[in-house]
Amino acid sequence: MRRRVVVTGLGAVTPLGNDVATTWRAMKSGVSGASGITKFDASSFPVRFACEVKGFDPLTAMDRKEAKRADLYTQYAVVASVEAMRDAGFADGGFDVDRTGVIVGSGIGGLKSFEEQHDIYRERGVSKISPFFIPMFIADIAAGVVSMRFNARGPNYATVSACSTSAHAIGDAFRTIQYGDADIMISGGAEATVTPMAIGGFANMTALSRRNDSPETASRPFDATRDGFVMGEGAGIVVLEELEHALKRGARIYGEVVGYKATGDAYHLTGQLPEHEGLQRAMRGAMADGGLAAADVDYVNAHGTSTPLNDSNEAKAIASVLGEAARQVSVSSTKSMTGHMLGAAGSVEFIACTLAIRDQIVPPTINHTTPDPECCGLDFTPNTARERTVRAALSNSAGFGGHNVSLAVKRYQG
Repeated sequence: MRRRVVVTGLGAVTPLGNDVATTWRAMKSGVSGASGITKFDASSFPVRFACEVKGFDPLTAMDRKEAKRADLYTQYAVVASVEAMRDAGFADGGFDVDRTGVIVGSGIGGLKSFEEQHDIYRERGVSKISPFFIPMFIADIAAGVVSMRFNARGPNYATVSACSTSAHAIGDAFRTIQYGDADIMISGGAEATVTPMAIGGFANMTALSRRNDSPETASRPFDATRDGFVMGEGAGIVVLEELEHALKRGARIYGEVVGYKATGDAYHLTGQLPEHEGLQRAMRGAMADGGLAAADVDYVNAHGTSTPLNDSNEAKAIASVLGEAARQVSVSSTKSMTGHMLGAAGSVEFIACTLAIRDQIVPPTINHTTPDPECCGLDFTPNTARERTVRAALSNSAGFGGHNVSLAVKRYQG
């Protein structure tokens, strides 16, 4: 018998707010996090806007020296992890450190530090490269820093799978607890890629929307007029816990993780198989893992990037997997509000699924004004959140390189 796994803590730093409560209120209200870029001078760039984190202060969870030696993506991860552990009731410890692990990933890692230190090297020479440069930029260091923060000595590593990174992290944490290797896992992802190289690189591969005159309406998943995604940043962290361990301490339970499936396309650097066949296999696998029939699924938080190819392919995948039941399912892409948070996207979207189950409300897909006939006529929850029964939800993620993940979470029932 595999052990049951529940969600007992949530933490987030997003373009909509620097905690879960603020982010969730904004999501339910259909607020866009997009605006002109302030983190660098983007006036000469073809794309001059992004979904930036605003008003962030790492000193709410880190001391000044620790923050100075950490890239922004690690700062985001630590702040979100502290919130999640406090939310789970572990602010003052009270857990077995040897049975507590950390899986926190990043799609790119400390890109801001990489760019800054490369400039220093070019301008001032090798002797001026920071001795902290390597631990600042490597993609696993957030997991290490979070583990040190809580003295968590169980399984500890990072996942790196582009936009599926934090979905893989949560899925792996789920398995780790299921199979008895830990009782508590701190899991998710973080990204800080509103930088010149990231914006320039994604813009030059024509992945980003170019609606510079209207940033708030630029991310428009499943809309016929979509023209690319909007860069986002931040972190999403969840605390997963073995059910009996949670019940024994009287923990609040947000929901139960019941299914996880990861697949590969083995097809293209950045594209997907027709009709997102790899994501179809992931969705079917997650549902089978969780014992869910199509009629049990009430909400799908789509990968929904606002790119022409992904959205039509994903809509066809959802329609194929859920069949007739797809007409009764609410689908939405919260990337319409947060932008695409890359390695943090999957965990923030999983948090949205968990809160949709708690509150029985589906967040909207904003900027959805022109239905795309290629998107199968699904209900994309256009522009306004909807109150409805949400018993079980799927959270879909897909990444460059052909990495697909689907996570299944449902209402906890004893």
